[in-house]
Amino acid sequence: MTKGFAPRLKLAVKSQAKRAEKRQLRPLSEIQANLLNYVAELPDPRVQRTQKHLLKDILVISILAVIGGAEGWEDMENYGIAKQQWLEEFLELPNGIPSDDTFRRVFERINPQALEQCLAKWLQSMLGSIVGEIIPIDGKSVRGSYDRNQGIKALHLVTAWASEQRLVLGQVKVENHSNEITAIPALLELLDLSGAIVTIDAMGTQTEIVKQIRHKKANYIVSLKANHPTLHSQVKEWFDTRRANNFEGINVSYNQQIEKGHHRTEKRYVWAVPLEAFSGLYQQNQWSGLETIVLIERIRHLWNKTTREVQFYLTSLPADAQVLGRAIRQHWTIENQVHWTLDVRFHEDKCRIRSGHSPCNFAILRRIALNALNQEKTLQRSLRQKIKQASMNNDYMMTVLNSFCKA
Repeated sequence: MTKGFAPRLKLAVKSQAKRAEKRQLRPLSEIQANLLNYVAELPDPRVQRTQKHLLKDILVISILAVIGGAEGWEDMENYGIAKQQWLEEFLELPNGIPSDDTFRRVFERINPQALEQCLAKWLQSMLGSIVGEIIPIDGKSVRGSYDRNQGIKALHLVTAWASEQRLVLGQVKVENHSNEITAIPALLELLDLSGAIVTIDAMGTQTEIVKQIRHKKANYIVSLKANHPTLHSQVKEWFDTRRANNFEGINVSYNQQIEKGHHRTEKRYVWAVPLEAFSGLYQQNQWSGLETIVLIERIRHLWNKTTREVQFYLTSLPADAQVLGRAIRQHWTIENQVHWTLDVRFHEDKCRIRSGHSPCNFAILRRIALNALNQEKTLQRSLRQKIKQASMNNDYMMTVLNSFCKA
């Protein structure tokens, strides 16, 4: 028996050694110093006489706890108590671990914009070039954050996502009695988008938003739906007529893709036509930099039915159906890799934190945690397993922070 198991044990030791080599952590003190630097500039919203715990200690414990799967204030306190001996190596903790009420009161008062600005430099330390990268922008509600007694609606956030680098670039709260049309310009203003390709669903298909994207020296692909009825019907009629004639005499770029998986087959047909071919669309000069109109037809064959969907897009990019089809497809990574992950792995929709600024601040912490875990690539496991490993293993938490603290 021993002889039979010996080779496998040697392999296991070798693989562990390789993983250790890959991690190559910088000095522990350097990682911890970087972490403290990122939160040191945040203004303390508390009255000085009530400051029993240091703000930087509260923030660091909060970030580490959320990376480890914390879903509320009690989780943060419990994480701190469980890790107190380790935390005392780099935090001052003059009065021990803050209570859950302390975490709650602090995050109710912290200005979310100040928190995001202080942590933006953390993001800059790891963000590579975004030239040519697809940047989807989309909104998501934190469904559990409503307060019926106070007449407060659920928090709604608009998020920008670097799809290839798998980083949340920023988020902006949609104010009450408003919508994403007002929040998207505020988010765009915060971001450096030079050379990127911004993709937005129909809600953000507005001439002023498109103009702002071009002013930021970026390209755009925006969905055209019935919220622009005249332009939509004109484009639809043009494509219906030309498709019936096989686009005879029209300079058209065409591409098709077939994907199979999850018990379904999806066929996507893409036609990209230069703007000149349309001989004048409704108010076309108001769409800054508009070059191409795109038609995508999606046919999904499920086990019990077949569905067909036709969608139009406006873009400042040249008429290359393959490039445009791939970029439009990539827009949905924000749904699959951000919104779905926040709900399923961080249980965002179930969270009932709702007082003061705490819903927005906790949402920022979740997105910081998502960025940190996405950048750690040495552990080839699911995000769920990474969260669990970070909560239990201090060395792995340092590995996560090592990949995140590069400045």
